[in-house]
Amino acid sequence: MRRGLTPGAVAVVLAAALSGCGMLPGQQGGGGEERVTTTLEVADPVATAKATKATEATETTETAEPSEPSGQVDAPAESERVIARRKVKASGADLTVGITGIRRQGRLSTLTWTVTNDGDERWQMNSDMGDTPGGLGLTVAGVSLVDPVNGKRYVVARTGKYPRAKCLCSEYDVFTEAGEVLSLHATFAAPPPDVTKINVDLKVLGVFTDVPIS
Repeated sequence: MRRGLTPGAVAVVLAAALSGCGMLPGQQGGGGEERVTTTLEVADPVATAKATKATEATETTETAEPSEPSGQVDAPAESERVIARRKVKASGADLTVGITGIRRQGRLSTLTWTVTNDGDERWQMNSDMGDTPGGLGLTVAGVSLVDPVNGKRYVVARTGKYPRAKCLCSEYDVFTEAGEVLSLHATFAAPPPDVTKINVDLKVLGVFTDVPIS
């Protein structure tokens, strides 16, 4: 199984151009979803990083934030603790989706989840969780975090431009065999500290609402 960039590339992502900013309409996912009726603003991690660096340049080293990510960051550890689980049917396959965490680290947050093929046939995923227009079809670059209270959508962090763009997220194969378990991750700009729960939009796998952020 192919893997994409891990959160070890955080330093590169903060300095590179990420996904475009603008206003996006609310989306409705499948299975247990809720419609976001407010206009969604796409978070821009690059602008946040530049603004913070400008502020830090005027401060002494005594006021530097100890939580600032630097250097290499370990890949997200797989956890057996599932904080949200749902059985779904996608492209004719019976699947179980389990979210294992949304964790803040400095100005970034990482979503981890698993997809288990419970059926007897393999699941043809195609680009069901990817971003085909961005050249990231066989990745999970199409998933997002939605803050319905503040009307903001957080998209997966990425570097470079089409067609050489890379995402800070997992890649996957077209087919997932019967009984196979996928362990996936994606990194986003971190929501404000007062946002303790958020909706997770997994595209074809549906929307999980009110998922706690740790």
